[in-house]
Amino acid sequence: MSPHEVLDLLARTLPVIAFLVGITVVAEVCDLAGVFDVAGHATARLAGHRVVVLWLLLAALAVLVTTFLGLDTTAVLLTPVALKVARQVGVPPAPFALTTLFLANTGSLFLPVSNLTNLLAVQHMATLGGSHADYVALAVGPGLAAVAGTLLVLGVVHRRALRGHFAVEPPAAPHDQVLMRTAALTCLTTGPLFALGAAPWLVAGVAALVLVGTLWWRAPHLLRRIRPPWGMALVVTGLFVVVQLVVDAGAGDLLARLAGSGEGLGDLARVAGLGAVAGNLLNNLPAYLALESAAGTSPTRLMALLIGTDVTPIVTPWGSLATLLWLHRVRAAGVRIGPGALVAQGLAVALVAGGAALVVLAA
Repeated sequence: MSPHEVLDLLARTLPVIAFLVGITVVAEVCDLAGVFDVAGHATARLAGHRVVVLWLLLAALAVLVTTFLGLDTTAVLLTPVALKVARQVGVPPAPFALTTLFLANTGSLFLPVSNLTNLLAVQHMATLGGSHADYVALAVGPGLAAVAGTLLVLGVVHRRALRGHFAVEPPAAPHDQVLMRTAALTCLTTGPLFALGAAPWLVAGVAALVLVGTLWWRAPHLLRRIRPPWGMALVVTGLFVVVQLVVDAGAGDLLARLAGSGEGLGDLARVAGLGAVAGNLLNNLPAYLALESAAGTSPTRLMALLIGTDVTPIVTPWGSLATLLWLHRVRAAGVRIGPGALVAQGLAVALVAGGAALVVLAA
């Protein structure tokens, strides 16, 4: 790589890495402050003792957390809360665990900050003359369709477990009110800023500084429990370099031929399908990086690629980092979901949610 290419790569990589570190710190402080615990238990109290309503409310919470704090936050921090609430009210935990997993992926189209691939896509759209608002306008319809498809599959598969009522209304654990409210207010502030197009790395960085300062003031003993994802940041940086070298070595031309051209439903399905296969075989982030130039200069084709790399890499455990993190959390909680059932349901969700998103995109 020439010095100019290295500088271009750094200019693209560093804002993504800064956002990743900042938003992870924000999410961890919110977890320590009890934001997710309070939100999860509030849904139980709002559910009117109906299991299906509790499930839908927790699903809505999963979509909100994914949209504004990213899919990894949902997988790592909201999953334990959903499992805890399910057990406290006496309902099977598996449907709630799978809901947080699948919606962490299929609900990650809405904003650039919902998935690292989206941040990269917005950067690419900017070179084509597109804006943050253009991305959001293009993503809303497919995003809603993907979420609806996910809930449809899960609702059918787990319809028996979601019937009936529960009697318990579990209270949230006691938390430092100043810390919890500051964390909640920070989330409520950063969400609109992300949606309005403020620089994600700057918003996440300022929010992280505010919350770390508040934690140092209210509960300094908890600071040691914050672990910024330095290792993940190094891996992501390495992926940028490796994929760029592979594409420059000739893989880009081959992928462009496989991706085709055009914006009809069949053409978009071709792009999304390529992203889905690559995402499930490798991982969604390198899949997007490798295929971005193959998607061409069309924002619609770029969104089709995001459907393939955001919504559908849920068939294999390594398709997205969120799935690997989720597996660790559910096993730590003592919940066992067979690999066959996980793959089968993941495939069904990928086909239905991804297909619905593509149909809406092409309409």
